[in-house]
Amino acid sequence: MSKAIVATASLAGCFGCHMSLLDIDERILKLIELVEFNKSPIDDIKEFTKQCDVGIIEGGCCNSENVENLIKFRKNCKILISCGECAIMGGLPALRNFIPVSECLEEAYLGGPTTGLCNPDKIIPNDEELPMLLDKVYPCHEIVKIDYFLPGCPPRADLLWDALVALLTGGEMKLPYEVFKFD
Repeated sequence: MSKAIVATASLAGCFGCHMSLLDIDERILKLIELVEFNKSPIDDIKEFTKQCDVGIIEGGCCNSENVENLIKFRKNCKILISCGECAIMGGLPALRNFIPVSECLEEAYLGGPTTGLCNPDKIIPNDEELPMLLDKVYPCHEIVKIDYFLPGCPPRADLLWDALVALLTGGEMKLPYEVFKFD
């Protein structure tokens, strides 16, 4: 039996969803029996080396590099999963969506409490090698087609495990009420 190929990436996020994936604990050994990771921080493969069966994306798109990476993921993954609130709705990074980008940059580089120490020349970085900031943080489904959404901040380890096993074994993916309950 050949293993499914899985790729993962974090865009504008905190890597909490990847940490949740690692929190499946000893089941990671069972997962390794089912999958081979390709282009993932889990195995430190930086570029796609083959077509993948499943891609897991965490984080939204806040700059041009995020968009390029997401489009590349969509092209290289048969199934693409938005994992976590940042990928699904923009999450905490999207709090900047109500503030013009110029004001965000000015606050970060000119008006912050430590900018006098760290940036005495009051320079806002503007190099063509830096990814261009987008007008807002976009959830992944506004950029490419997403096949599944796993909610949470981060999604529970059990949810990630159950979803991956269901996808890889042809089972039914279930999102129990507890996934959406916030108390």
